Amino acid sequence: MDALNQTRVTQFVFLGLTDNWVLEILLFMAFSVMYVLTLLGNILIMVTIVLTPRLHIPMYFFLSNLSFIDICHSSVTVPKMLEGLLLERKTVSFDNCIAQLFFLHLFACAEIFLLTVMAYDRYVAICAPLHYPNVMDMRVCVQLVFALWLGGTIHSLVQTFLTIRLPYCGPNVIDSYFCDVPSVIKLACTDTYLTGMLIVSNSGTISLFCFLALVTSYMVILVSLRKQSAEGHRKALSTCSAHFMVVALFFGPCIFLYTHPDTNFFSDKVVSVFYTIVTPVLNPLIYTLRNEEVKNAMKHLRQRQVFSMKSCT
Repeated sequence: MDALNQTRVTQFVFLGLTDNWVLEILLFMAFSVMYVLTLLGNILIMVTIVLTPRLHIPMYFFLSNLSFIDICHSSVTVPKMLEGLLLERKTVSFDNCIAQLFFLHLFACAEIFLLTVMAYDRYVAICAPLHYPNVMDMRVCVQLVFALWLGGTIHSLVQTFLTIRLPYCGPNVIDSYFCDVPSVIKLACTDTYLTGMLIVSNSGTISLFCFLALVTSYMVILVSLRKQSAEGHRKALSTCSAHFMVVALFFGPCIFLYTHPDTNFFSDKVVSVFYTIVTPVLNPLIYTLRNEEVKNAMKHLRQRQVFSMKSCT
């Protein structure tokens, strides 16, 4: 045991996305812009919803929570990746690696559960509109959000425990730009087959079953839309299509990373970039460009701000 403690890995080294310094500079500039847009876009959505009373309904309450999670999820990995793109040697301490892994799974799992809750909200609103005010009041919405954070925390604690219980006494090079369970446990100096199966059954099963539940709910919604009026049909289809685009962009990479048995580091990196950087910046665009209520609320807030500035002068 003493020998194991003496040789315990204290830091990990990231290989990053590429070893071409010109490409690293280009990626740094591109991802910096995308990260800033992620922060600004999601903060704008949150502020708009908070400051617009008519948006204080369940659908936009969940949307503001989605924006908050997107900010947190992106911030777990992107700043460290941007730092690594400027450094020749990309390192992270063991404790910081485990912390990154914990929060990555916390926010990712919370987003999976939130997207599922949002699908349920749309299902009730479209398929049982008369019961919607009673089924989805704000008290229930707050309870659902609390439950999804609790579920995400439990999931993340399980993933973290499965990782830190393994001995790390040898290689410390991670062929990625952030710490995730599959890439870290490959460095353990013991057989990780059982741990790997537990990880797949945990993350993969959650992603797959929630995705199947989402697909099923949207199939039911599409069938029920045939009974709607033309205007109701158009509005409901616009809202649901925007939501389903977000679901596909987020769940696709998650299911790929945690259910395929063989690891291809290049493809894993590409998919990881997509769901940690690209998806969070696309979500505000999808919801604002396809949602007239949010766009009108943003215009109203901008007009109020301009009017206030003129009044002050």
